[in-house]
Amino acid sequence: MLSPGSISNLVECVRSAPRVIAIGAGTKPRLSRVATDVVRLSTLKLSGIVEYEPSEFTFTALAGTPLRDIAAALAEKGQYLPFDPMLAEAGATLGGTVAAGLSGPGRFRFGGLRDFILGVRFVDGEGRLLRLGGKVVKNAAGFDLPKFFVGSAGRFGALAEISFKVFPRAVTALTLRIEAGDAVAVGRILAEAANTRWELDALEAVPAERAVMTRLVGPAAAIEVLAKEILGRWPGAVLGEAEAAAFWRGTAEFAWAHPGGTLVKVAVTPADVPALLSLPAAHVRVSAGGNAGYVSLPGGAALPELRWPAVTLRGEAPLWPGAKPRFEIMRAVKSSLDPRSRFPNLDE
Repeated sequence: MLSPGSISNLVECVRSAPRVIAIGAGTKPRLSRVATDVVRLSTLKLSGIVEYEPSEFTFTALAGTPLRDIAAALAEKGQYLPFDPMLAEAGATLGGTVAAGLSGPGRFRFGGLRDFILGVRFVDGEGRLLRLGGKVVKNAAGFDLPKFFVGSAGRFGALAEISFKVFPRAVTALTLRIEAGDAVAVGRILAEAANTRWELDALEAVPAERAVMTRLVGPAAAIEVLAKEILGRWPGAVLGEAEAAAFWRGTAEFAWAHPGGTLVKVAVTPADVPALLSLPAAHVRVSAGGNAGYVSLPGGAALPELRWPAVTLRGEAPLWPGAKPRFEIMRAVKSSLDPRSRFPNLDE
């Protein structure tokens, strides 16, 4: 394990080994479990916010910066990352979150991580320190290549520095628990709620409890009226503040998943919910209004066959189980940034 303490040191470390992969806090360990000849580069010493312009709603931080540090700095100015980054309390880093492409409940309303990334500074397979994108929202010249690093699992290069745009955080929030009779009803509620005028802040399904959780944010008077309208359409209740906070915190930290087991993220649609729920011996959650699913299995249990694109975050399953779409543009970017395959290949 190499632990570069500066960006220049990161460049040297990448150049020093024929095969390397950058890792953060290890909260999604399956992404970096590769061949034994690959040298690990820890980014944990590459930590800190480099620039933060609250008036411009942008910041730049080193790849190893813990998400909780970023959240605290943004909160002081009443701002936040609207895609609700996952595993912040577990110690997840900014670079690791980008590499995993992992977005939280806020993705439903505002878009995922890739919609907020502005620029990256990274070391490519030739050992060059490059910058793609910019540090401001108005920088829109050329191809939006920083988005290719979202979900790249460290296969394109070693991230050094990342720039994001942020939003002001709403003062008032309300969480509703909507009751669903069965798996089909869960999928139907997700689809119907997602296509209303309500502009829900988050829409998550807890299939094991046959319930759909939705979060409303905005002026207190407005969301109270909205809550009455929603509960007039489906049976349910308003959660207390403490109960709501515990639910969203547990969702962000995968508290519902099997400890020490396999955790897989799956790309689905609301129509796929019944089929997803039929997977044997699995705990399942449905996120982002039914457009992302998570499958958890206890340690030692084999992952059932998946028909959807998926990535394993923890456990012994293949890195890319299920359908494996590999667009030619991804291979072209890989070939351009890492022609010698210094970083693991897309299929490793």
